[in-house]
Amino acid sequence: MKKILIANRGEIAIRVMQTAQKMGIKTVAVYSEADRNAPHVKFADEAVCIGKAPSNQSYLLGSKIIEVAKKLHVDGIHPGYGFLSENADFAEEVEKNDLIFIGPKSRAIRIMGSKLAAKDAVKNYNIPMVPGIDEAITDVKKAKVIAKEIGFPILIKASAGGGGKGMRVVEDEKELGSQMERAISEATSAFGDGSVFIEKYVTSPRHIEIQVMADSHGNILYFFERECSIQRRHQKVVEEAPSSILTPELREEMGVAATKVAKACDYLGAGTVEFLMDADHKFYFLEMNTRLQVEHPVTELITGVDLVELQIKIARGEAMSIKQEDLHINGHALELRVYAEDPLNDFLPSVGTLETYKLPTGKGVRVDNGFEEGMEVPIYYDPMLSKLISYGKDRDEAIQIMLKAIENYYIEGVQTTLPFGKFVFEHEAFRSGNFDTHFVKNYYSPEVLNKKAEEEAKIAAELAVKQYLQDQKILRLPTK
Repeated sequence: MKKILIANRGEIAIRVMQTAQKMGIKTVAVYSEADRNAPHVKFADEAVCIGKAPSNQSYLLGSKIIEVAKKLHVDGIHPGYGFLSENADFAEEVEKNDLIFIGPKSRAIRIMGSKLAAKDAVKNYNIPMVPGIDEAITDVKKAKVIAKEIGFPILIKASAGGGGKGMRVVEDEKELGSQMERAISEATSAFGDGSVFIEKYVTSPRHIEIQVMADSHGNILYFFERECSIQRRHQKVVEEAPSSILTPELREEMGVAATKVAKACDYLGAGTVEFLMDADHKFYFLEMNTRLQVEHPVTELITGVDLVELQIKIARGEAMSIKQEDLHINGHALELRVYAEDPLNDFLPSVGTLETYKLPTGKGVRVDNGFEEGMEVPIYYDPMLSKLISYGKDRDEAIQIMLKAIENYYIEGVQTTLPFGKFVFEHEAFRSGNFDTHFVKNYYSPEVLNKKAEEEAKIAAELAVKQYLQDQKILRLPTK
């Protein structure tokens, strides 16, 4: 593989290009008109504009991207995450055009892209699953019967869903009809597929996922876990590796279960198996994401493995040179997704110009970044600016390094999730490890953040006055 095209933008495009460059592989960037001056365009060896700003007129144009790849004699296409990364039709079209799709085969993407098909695929592998039904349902009467059998609260989920869309928690029978209608409507609108299913709602759940890698020689490895329980609107904001609650025995049990999920769909490349864990530390298979995850850097830091490099090698047909027993957890890593969102206004996107944009540096700090000072934050795409990652010898050190990095990350022009991240990493529930996916609901509110900011401003003002008085005293000292 001498040249690859990265069918993505922003920080993930640059992240993939960095590894390709290290491996001596040339890179091609594609970009929309809105991204003409974006860092990923400048970073690549070659760059081609593929359309207008909206993603359905640029980054989602699979055939156009393949056309560019063939014209520039590209060997493989890396989809990153988001956009076309889990689009089975695109993966298949890449394969049909004699190009290498740096990811799983289209069949695996199709199976794992449907939560119902995924459950069906893994049911013969003795993997724990949340009690529920494994068939699509639209009949409210039938839903009521099933819900009574399972027991409330229940969760209605879109089969083709993701990112919390088409998902509803139902506490009792009265709400079931209206919540089902909403879930079906939302799923139809978001995915073009209104199929929903019902499962038991796990109270106080933790969201723990296992990174897997599979090559074409029958080797499947797990690269330990990531804790992803700090979420807003069912989407992750903070991730860490390893989890503070897993014992070595439970880690191995979950890792082996994840490799079985990969085996169930004849998986190839990097994938993530997601589990829910209840208050008794029982885990249940949730879904598999058939791509590299946003939070992959925390795994790279604790294992010392470049996952993108491994992806490329596997796509070239190479066997993994490492064995499961070679993998060990070293230290602790945290990640904060730095979104251009306003945490004081329900995390709504914050659009504007990055008037100041200075990244933190230092030992144990990594920033996977896609922006630079003076750039506009476009309204057309996911509002993530960067990923701020810290690494320490243990969890406490990683938290301290993260807090210092947040303090040294200077952004003006848009609101970001940095103050929210500071709130999380300073919170006793997070520091103790005693938290679940309801962290935001239980502890966070804009008022709390405002109050905290006011208290810090008051302390800063008092310190400034104290320093001023000390300076004045020094100035007034008589000279001999």
